[in-house]
Amino acid sequence: MSVFVTGTDTGVGKTSFTVWLLERLRERGLCCAGYKPICCGDRDDAVRLHAASSPGLTIDEVNPVWLRTPAAPLTAATVEHREIDLPALRAGFVRLSERFDFVAVEGVGGWMVPITPDYFSSDLTAELRLPVIVVAQNRLGCLNHVLLTVRSIEAAALKCVGVVLNHLAETSEIAATTNAEILQRCLPLPILPRFDRDSADIAPSLRQMMPEISRLL
Repeated sequence: MSVFVTGTDTGVGKTSFTVWLLERLRERGLCCAGYKPICCGDRDDAVRLHAASSPGLTIDEVNPVWLRTPAAPLTAATVEHREIDLPALRAGFVRLSERFDFVAVEGVGGWMVPITPDYFSSDLTAELRLPVIVVAQNRLGCLNHVLLTVRSIEAAALKCVGVVLNHLAETSEIAATTNAEILQRCLPLPILPRFDRDSADIAPSLRQMMPEISRLL
């Protein structure tokens, strides 16, 4: 049982949501692992996922490829004169899936971020054959970014199981207050309209996205 968490962009809240999910499932007795195949720049996301995972993992198992340059993986690897070992990324997931009840894979940046010139974050998800949750920042532009991402996921013959709108601050902007409703009208998917760590209505939305864990949330 696993899921791939992608974003409409970098910095939209993928890690916060993935950490929350791992913590809730661990509270209910599941042995869980976070997996961040690639980090670029700092390693903060991987550190947070490692802390939220069940014991017994090393940071390198959570994050096998760490590029120090804060850029897309293809850019960072070019700058650092490194080649990204794609089979190692896939093998890392397989090893975790054999040891843990649930693995939450967090992508790097957005859905189509290039890892090599002809291999993208979306290609890794397709090879792992995982259901996808899309995280977006609830702001102006969100509709376009979410719809493009979901359509691309579907075009790859993958299953998008839901959309999470990350709530960053109180706002009365018309876009932020209506995005969830408009997305619900445009997409036949569960929409979590307001994610923050203290929201009381997260679990029902997640039950819709992932029925297989519905008894646990």
